Amino acid sequence: MQQFSNQEIAEIRSRIDQIHDMLAKNGDDAVRPAVPAFGLDEPQPRLVDQLSLSIQLRRLRKTHFGTAQMSGPTWDMMLDLMLANANGRALSASDLATGAGVPLSSGLRMIAAIEAAGLARRTIDERDRRRTIVRLTEAGTEKMASYFEKAGSAMRGEYSRAA
Repeated sequence: MQQFSNQEIAEIRSRIDQIHDMLAKNGDDAVRPAVPAFGLDEPQPRLVDQLSLSIQLRRLRKTHFGTAQMSGPTWDMMLDLMLANANGRALSASDLATGAGVPLSSGLRMIAAIEAAGLARRTIDERDRRRTIVRLTEAGTEKMASYFEKAGSAMRGEYSRAA
């Protein structure tokens, strides 16, 4: 098991305090520091539950989408595409790359991977033929919707850890 230096523990504690302050400003009065001072005691159950859920959702996403790499900027793109789809909007390849915080060249490779997985398709923008529009396919929309159904179940404690 990795040992943390006092400096690392202090930095982690500082970051947790920053997150706590940010959440408290958003009106969550029930939020309390999750890790006691100096990091010597066990985390509060709330933090452990949140960490467990986060890991569970990451594993769910990995198994749900199979071989498709659905993490980091690629996942951000999928979320942007799903939101655009739900709002009846279309996004360009450059919109997706910008939203995911990656250079356009990297974004285009990620979009190609999403497209190869059958989750999205690219078309030329009829109003500006220099732009490429990216939309979820029907299969991509269904896959995202079913993922969020399962994620909702996990958040309610209905999803088993085995999945």
